[in-house]
Amino acid sequence: MNKRIELLIHAAVWAVLFLLPLTFLSRGGSINVTHYLMICMSTVLMMVVFYADYLWLTPRYFATGRHRYYWLSNIVMVVALGVVMHYWMAFTHSLFDTGARMHRYEPSVIDTLLFILRDVFNLTIAAAIATALALAMRWQKAEAARRDAETARAQAELSNLRSQINPHFLLNTLNNIYALTAFDTAKAQEVIQELSRMLRHILYDYQQPMVALKDEVAFIEDYVKLMRIRIPESVDITAQFSIPNPQTEVAPMLFISLVENAFKHGISPTEPSYIHIRIEADEHRITCDIENTNHPKTAQDHSGHGVGLQQVERRLELAYPGRYQWERNLSDDGKVYHSKITIQS
Repeated sequence: MNKRIELLIHAAVWAVLFLLPLTFLSRGGSINVTHYLMICMSTVLMMVVFYADYLWLTPRYFATGRHRYYWLSNIVMVVALGVVMHYWMAFTHSLFDTGARMHRYEPSVIDTLLFILRDVFNLTIAAAIATALALAMRWQKAEAARRDAETARAQAELSNLRSQINPHFLLNTLNNIYALTAFDTAKAQEVIQELSRMLRHILYDYQQPMVALKDEVAFIEDYVKLMRIRIPESVDITAQFSIPNPQTEVAPMLFISLVENAFKHGISPTEPSYIHIRIEADEHRITCDIENTNHPKTAQDHSGHGVGLQQVERRLELAYPGRYQWERNLSDDGKVYHSKITIQS
């Protein structure tokens, strides 16, 4: 709770309690200021009990598990102030209640004890409310601190995952350029220019928690162009993008691992192959749908190690908890792999 709002609530409650005696005193016509101030002593004693518990006894003893000191201190304080309150109010009535002075009413011991118990009970209520509020505020602060710590931990983990994506992506891309230089230097130079645009995306846009989906799509388009250079023309590659709203945002580098995975496992030098990529968005959701032929890498191929897909799943959990669905399946004959991520806006 905001500190200023908390102070305003306290001030409003005590103002009502201090003004309450005026409703009784005003019934007799004029108000005696001295009488009113003396009656307000009961409210002052309630304030003493309330803030003694709220600011000191509850945080120092009850919240730290030292309940014995808390109860002992409260009992002594409440009983002592209850006795003071009773005799103070009795003295006040004796000064200003003319009817009581004329009849010289003397309460019995039992009546006195009952009056003291009533005042002790009222002070006990004030102490209980103070303790409940203090514990509630303490729990609220602890919960806020826990949420902040959880958010910081999640952000740290997300940053760590992002830092792992860069070398993983660059390793695959540089391997492609290396393979290209062996048979087409001019194409290799063109690819390096494509790579420079992609690196600009990584170095600048990628550092933000969210980027424009159109920029992410442009990054994937550059990657697909890069990959087309080194794969056979017979491979059917389609990439369809539908982003009506240019303001749509997405977590950066989220889909590139799926695209990399499709190129890694979806192309065979001897068998028919295809990769179909579709990314679209509307005001309710973002969808990345990729389907490709499945040509698993051989046991001798140790590149990748499946790091990319593991990162995708973890990043989805951190960036879109409870707001995404990832469908992954292999056809019955094992020849087609389908991956579809749907993110709710």
